[in-house]
Amino acid sequence: MPLGPSSSGIFLQNTPQAQNAAKPSRPTALTIHPTALLSILDHFLRRTDDQHRVIGTLIGTPSPTIVNVTHAFAVLHLEEAERVAVDMDYHRAMYEMFLRGRGESASSMAGGIGQGKEGLSIVGWYATGTSEGGQGGLGTYSALIQNFYEQETAPFSAVHVALDTGTEEGVGAGVRAYVSSPVGVYPKAENCVFVPISCELKFNELERAGLDLISSPNPTNTPLPTSTLPALHTALLNTSTLLNRVLSHVQSILRGEVPPDPALGKYLWKALGAAPDEEGAWATAMQDGVMVSYLANLVRGQAEVAGRLALVGGA
Repeated sequence: MPLGPSSSGIFLQNTPQAQNAAKPSRPTALTIHPTALLSILDHFLRRTDDQHRVIGTLIGTPSPTIVNVTHAFAVLHLEEAERVAVDMDYHRAMYEMFLRGRGESASSMAGGIGQGKEGLSIVGWYATGTSEGGQGGLGTYSALIQNFYEQETAPFSAVHVALDTGTEEGVGAGVRAYVSSPVGVYPKAENCVFVPISCELKFNELERAGLDLISSPNPTNTPLPTSTLPALHTALLNTSTLLNRVLSHVQSILRGEVPPDPALGKYLWKALGAAPDEEGAWATAMQDGVMVSYLANLVRGQAEVAGRLALVGGA
């Protein structure tokens, strides 16, 4: 891939030398976390008026079959009539900063930047909107950018996530995922076909609370709870509602009204099995917390009395 000294970092041009690296296999599915989607939307909202779309780097866990995308960050780029430029230095500096923020460091590797201690690495790139010519906004420029990320993700294939924000007329909101495949006897970087793969939203238990908070209906436009206690109160109410639903379903099975589902039973057993088995464990834990708080207040009071007696004795 030809490099050129420029403030834009790297120019991606239509040249025979910039070819897609051969890949042993291509993933067939992609899972993406809400943190990555929110980062992409934030980048889209902060774009300048002359930007038709924004692009950025996807970070996650690579795999020959399923790619898990957990984070994303913006990358500076420029699209003109005859060329597209990506700031490669900014891209790599942001990735190294991401690893440093997690207490890791990126190791230099041939064909890529390397992986962090947790197995996180660059897995591909994202783009918003369908402004570029071609079906689904995938044209020559997208092929050139895809070729650049193929070198960054080696030996794994790079994935491309296209996020439709729903702000363009006639285009609904949604997320699409692709992998690329070169075409032609002598493949060029700009000659490739984007093959769609399945895309699924994935979140862990820690992300579930935040998703429930921002996705809850708010017809009165009242402010969302920002302090700890209102958020905890809402979470406890939701938990109580879910437990009542589970209890009602189990009772219906015991009465013979609903046929049992072994898969659902195993899931409930696994989920509820994480609770303490000892009877009264929650009450014991609460009593321990109250006792610690009482002892802390007692020590604080004793220290204050001792300090005042010392002042009286000195006087």
